[in-house]
Amino acid sequence: MEELARENVRRLTPYQSARRLGGKGDVWLNANEFPTAVQFELSQQTLNRYPECQPKAVIENYAQYAGVKPEQVLVSRGADEGIELLIRAFCEPGKDAVMYCQPTYGMYGVSAETFGVTCRNILSLDDWQLDLQSIADNLDGVRVVFVCSPNNPTGQIIKAQDIRTLLEMTRGKALVVADEAYIEFCPQATLAGWLAEYPHLVVLRTLSKAFALAGLRCGFTLANQEVIDLLLKVIAPYPLSTPVADIAAQALAPQGIDAMRERVAQILEERQYLVSALKAIPCVEQVFDSETNYILVRFTASSAVFKSLWDQGIILRDQNKQPSLSGCLRITVGTRAESQRVIDALKAEKV
Repeated sequence: MEELARENVRRLTPYQSARRLGGKGDVWLNANEFPTAVQFELSQQTLNRYPECQPKAVIENYAQYAGVKPEQVLVSRGADEGIELLIRAFCEPGKDAVMYCQPTYGMYGVSAETFGVTCRNILSLDDWQLDLQSIADNLDGVRVVFVCSPNNPTGQIIKAQDIRTLLEMTRGKALVVADEAYIEFCPQATLAGWLAEYPHLVVLRTLSKAFALAGLRCGFTLANQEVIDLLLKVIAPYPLSTPVADIAAQALAPQGIDAMRERVAQILEERQYLVSALKAIPCVEQVFDSETNYILVRFTASSAVFKSLWDQGIILRDQNKQPSLSGCLRITVGTRAESQRVIDALKAEKV
């Protein structure tokens, strides 16, 4: 049956999600999830009817939280669906291109390739900031530019002035999509307040990280109404199931947002503990600054370290294949007990 598939799909390397990579661990620090479960009770039991395409309570609660208007919000099956909708709505297969700056999140490229849209990969500068000159030199034919800030997997915020320069450079030519999956860990860096100034700015958000709802698959696209209306033309008729909308609305109520901020404070404290401990371990060459719930670390003999911890049930994320990340592993900030497991295992490594 393979010969019936589209050629680009036959050649496609799928995104290697944490669950797809497998492993038999009991300390899962490879998917940037919140380490403990949050309890919710379903209040919506009418499952014989189709749900709203854009559930009113979810949209209104998120708009209030993000400081935008309800008509500037679209909710989808994770931010990953938002990525796909933007490519489908704005890129002509076989003609247009998307651009992103590596090292970064792998789904931008996978989604574009799936739809037959060209990928323009621009290498970031040595400090993983935007290479604005290279971006300018390669913008021809690009319809969507993805910028992950804070960037996954490097953990740093992209300089606001550089994003402004990019937005000026792309006016009337391309969308600039700021992926803010981790913005709750550095809320001062959000670009949501820039929407009025830049009609071609789009912001992606998710409930998977600080809201501790990765299993819910609920994400948001923030943009000006003209962009949202176009995305509503291509989104599936019922993207969110009734239980998902129910839990999302609860998570975005005032008490849910307060609980999220408490979780963020907990993760930031735990991150500092883990960073300090990692810096004292012999096999650790460098611990990079992070504004997120994960830490990028360069190790001596990183492949051996990765396998050794894997064999002990501690699952990290190997970043060796990403440009400029040779020797790097990404570690999600988990509970104190999980941090201690990692520290003890690394201290036992023979360099």
